[in-house]
Amino acid sequence: MNSPKIAIVGATGAVGRVFLQLIEERAFPTSAIRLCASESSWGKKLSVNDTALVVEEVTTKVLRDVDIVFIAAGSEVSRRIAPIAIDHKALVIDKSSAFRMDEKVPLVVPEVNGDDLENHNGLIASPNCSTIPLVMVLKPLNNVIPIKRVVVDTYQSVSGAGSGAMVELREQTENVLTGKPTTSQIHPHQMAFNVLPHIEEFHSNGYTNEEMKMIHETRKILHEPELSVSATCVRVPVMIGHSEAAHIEFKEPADTDYVRDILSRAPGIKLLDDPSANVYPMPIEAAGNDEVLVGRIRQDESHHKGVAMWIAGDNLRKGAALNAIQIAEEIVSMDLFSDR
Repeated sequence: MNSPKIAIVGATGAVGRVFLQLIEERAFPTSAIRLCASESSWGKKLSVNDTALVVEEVTTKVLRDVDIVFIAAGSEVSRRIAPIAIDHKALVIDKSSAFRMDEKVPLVVPEVNGDDLENHNGLIASPNCSTIPLVMVLKPLNNVIPIKRVVVDTYQSVSGAGSGAMVELREQTENVLTGKPTTSQIHPHQMAFNVLPHIEEFHSNGYTNEEMKMIHETRKILHEPELSVSATCVRVPVMIGHSEAAHIEFKEPADTDYVRDILSRAPGIKLLDDPSANVYPMPIEAAGNDEVLVGRIRQDESHHKGVAMWIAGDNLRKGAALNAIQIAEEIVSMDLFSDR
């Protein structure tokens, strides 16, 4: 199937709009596109490949008429829509967390575990936006120098909480700068000029749901169920671009030049690692960039087998829409529609 018909559920959201941009940029081979969203967006028109498409309700008829359904509209929508699409022989690529830890559902970053796509049963999950850049760094290193433990701290932009959070940050910032009171609807506290060590709800172990996602998803994607992973996820007043401080403990001592060499040749990775010239990854550099940026690679002063580094990536592109479209590209190129 060289030119599948596709539907995008959540087309008017922050991820959905980037997805539409990427369809144009990457000349994704599709013969028809259906755009779906919530009722408030029905009837709106969005341009794709110089064609105005009307946003519509996601109905059984729509799902029956397409080959691939991309869902970027939250777990509740995914749980409702995915089974219907699969029943009508469509392939579902889901961005939500609804099915990620289902052992029957491949959780895929194409540069890391693209072979897992061969085992799909009509449903493929795309990982969390903070997990993707981490595993893209860990995989090539783990292939050469086995990893024992990872401690990662994230600095996540507000776009990870949706377009409404971006609007709220702009409004709060303007209010603070003009001496007006602020209100918070998306986050539990003011986001402007602040940092929140709180993304999603807390578990009984003190970790948040976002942190537990990173732990479990990293193990599943790397096929390393016993890998020790600890995460602290923080929301910062940045519009687009997630950053991460990763401390990696290997089973054997790892030379930092060797680590740089491995990562310099890894797919989807770009090294920005010259601190003496103020060259290092930043979210402002990552925004709009398809690659995961890595720098500040250094020996961990607290452990002779440890290496520390700084990572940044566009959470709406590689962290979400790009990863999903790369999955679809792999499905098409590997001809994995044959059993559907």
